[in-house]
Amino acid sequence: MMPIRDVVIFPYMMTPFVVGRESSVRALEEAMAGDKKIFLATQHDASIDEPKPNEIYSVGTIVNIVQSLKLPDGNIKVLVEGVERGKVVTVADEEGFFRATVRTSAYKVEAGQQLDALVSRVTGLFEQYVKLSQNLNYETMIAAIRVDEPGKLADTVGANLQLTIEEKQELLEIFDPIDRLTRVAEMLDIEIEKLNVDRTIQGRVKRQMEKAQKEYYLNEKIKAIQKELGRGEKSEIDELKKRIEVSGMTPDAMEKAVAELKRLENMPPMSAESTVSRNYLDWLLAVPWKKKSKEIRDLKFAEKVLEGDHYGLEKIKERILEFLAVRRLVKNPKGSILCFVGPPGVGKTSLGMSIAKATGRKFVRMSLGGVRDEAEIRGHRRTYIGALPGQVVQMMKKAATRNPVFMLDEVDKMSMDFRGDPSAALLEVLDPEQNFMFVDHYLDVEYDLSQVFFIATANVLHTIPPALQDRMEVIRLSGYTELEKMEIAKRFLVRKQTEATGLSKDQIEFADSGIAGLIQYYSREAGVRNLEREIGNVCRKVARQVVNNGSGKEKKQLPKAVINGEKLPDLLGPWRFRDLEVEKKNEVGSAVGLAWTEVGGQLLTVECTLMEGKGKLTITGKLGEVMQESAQAAMSYIRSRAHLFGLPRDFYRNLDVHIHVPEGAIPKDGPSAGITLATTICSALTRIPVRADVAMTGEITLRGRVLPIGGLKEKLMAAHRHGILEAIVPKENEKDLPDIPDAIKQTMKLNFVESMDEVLKIALERELVALPMPPGNPAMETHPVEETRAH
Repeated sequence: MMPIRDVVIFPYMMTPFVVGRESSVRALEEAMAGDKKIFLATQHDASIDEPKPNEIYSVGTIVNIVQSLKLPDGNIKVLVEGVERGKVVTVADEEGFFRATVRTSAYKVEAGQQLDALVSRVTGLFEQYVKLSQNLNYETMIAAIRVDEPGKLADTVGANLQLTIEEKQELLEIFDPIDRLTRVAEMLDIEIEKLNVDRTIQGRVKRQMEKAQKEYYLNEKIKAIQKELGRGEKSEIDELKKRIEVSGMTPDAMEKAVAELKRLENMPPMSAESTVSRNYLDWLLAVPWKKKSKEIRDLKFAEKVLEGDHYGLEKIKERILEFLAVRRLVKNPKGSILCFVGPPGVGKTSLGMSIAKATGRKFVRMSLGGVRDEAEIRGHRRTYIGALPGQVVQMMKKAATRNPVFMLDEVDKMSMDFRGDPSAALLEVLDPEQNFMFVDHYLDVEYDLSQVFFIATANVLHTIPPALQDRMEVIRLSGYTELEKMEIAKRFLVRKQTEATGLSKDQIEFADSGIAGLIQYYSREAGVRNLEREIGNVCRKVARQVVNNGSGKEKKQLPKAVINGEKLPDLLGPWRFRDLEVEKKNEVGSAVGLAWTEVGGQLLTVECTLMEGKGKLTITGKLGEVMQESAQAAMSYIRSRAHLFGLPRDFYRNLDVHIHVPEGAIPKDGPSAGITLATTICSALTRIPVRADVAMTGEITLRGRVLPIGGLKEKLMAAHRHGILEAIVPKENEKDLPDIPDAIKQTMKLNFVESMDEVLKIALERELVALPMPPGNPAMETHPVEETRAH
């Protein structure tokens, strides 16, 4: 017995192999000295040089040694022919080699249709296998399987299949020829399927290689033709390399660009990967790395530009001039990040364009309204098909300079969904401490945004995340006053619309009363968009009259159309808005308050009436919760000081009080009507009329203190517009006087008050007469203002 490795010998097969182990050589010599028969069995592990009997398969093949040849290196080359399979019964180690007792089994196979069908199937499958395999000769193999014995057929086919040692050993151990033939058929099915898959893959690879070779050949031919035409040998790669060298990229970006260029050079020009790499390099080179706009730091020029483009907006103009002054003193200042907050139409976007013009920078605008994908800011990674950089990098490419004025429009209208939160991505862009190393997902290199002048615009602040607000300097733009709208219309809007409609100065003229009428009765807004629209409407109607007048000989000379307040209803129809009618005479239970709206200040009439009842307080006029609470606070204040107002202590037990604020369809809210509500209730209870020529605003506390309010400028302008020349204002709002136009301060009398007592002294026609305070009623005790302040 001789163990063999990495081969399984089947009966009827002629197999050559080399014998080198000492024990195997002795066993071979012993067999050659006898009947030239030897039992060959495969060992489990081919790496073991001297296997033990239990490390050798028990089933092997008895073979005849046909030929042996001793080689110069001491090994013996042997050719053996398999005779029959056998199974080891016992193994003995004799003089350095194994001697085994082997049992053989002879199976008699009965002929029949089933056997014939199985033989035919195996023969057909093997023919198919030989055709698909490139390692077997078709004629030789077909001749080899033309045998009558099923067992011999199974062994011949099994020996020629590309099987593992374990699979061949499994076949060898099947003694029954029918079972062996069935197993061979199963293995043939599997091997044929493998060969079919391999053939499909090889065909596909071959086609791809042929296509690549064809492209390469054609590209080389194109290069040769271009060379013959004298177009030069300078390749696209060389051009890209030169552009990279002079681009001024950071070392990190330069390293990435050079590596990508090398990859591109080794790719087939028409492949999809080369397109991706080329696009990436194009974007890296398109972004400005060192080019900067030369700044205009002349403060007088900037002031002239700002004044010429916008009327008013003094605080913003001051901030911009301060920014320019700092840049004159500091060599490398960081970019500023401003946020303009104000109602629509007040000129936030156009102001950004004016800043760019005043500073000599390029202007780019990115609209964030409705953006909900974080990739809009940071871009997509290059692994995605059709990936692009984010809008920040795209706008920098459009600007073509490192220091543009970059407007982030409608920053308050971003939203978020499963794709991410774009406002969180903006945190890095708008942080001066981080944006010098902004990383776009597509470029994947750090890009410096610190030289950019960012300007964000918003209508409201409460929808902007606090972290984002913290990174911006918020500048509020309140709505324009009527005087400012008048000036804007005269300086800009009228000229713009007359030019847009093709009219000349000889054909149309807007009188001040006409512009004032458009502002008051046809456009109720904080900005000037609707005002411009209405001026355009008037111009179009006049243009139609000019065209209808005829042309040539029939043309008549029309007089200049002077647009005044009287002509507006004929041109635009009836008034769309009206002002609240103010009482001309002093009334009991009626006071004039002042309210702030997004479109400016408004007068607010508050009415109060008394009815028999049980002390119920009714509040109507579509008032919000805060305003209703102010009315309740005013009522509690009056009840607590009833004796000072000349009222009995229990006056409220038999009375119902109804407070109403006219124009009930319009929602109203806020605490600033507190003193107006208290004055109205007090007037109704004491039957003392309220002065109709006094307007008031201020928040009230239960102890009668008057607290400050907002929007004082707009409120006083509303009073002034309606001819009310005296107002009651909280003392703490005295700090807002610098913002009030001089025309109002000179014509209006402003009463600054700290307590409700002062309000009533000014607002009522005559002073209140107090009743003696009932003894032992702590709830009715008064609290002086000084003591209230301490509380």
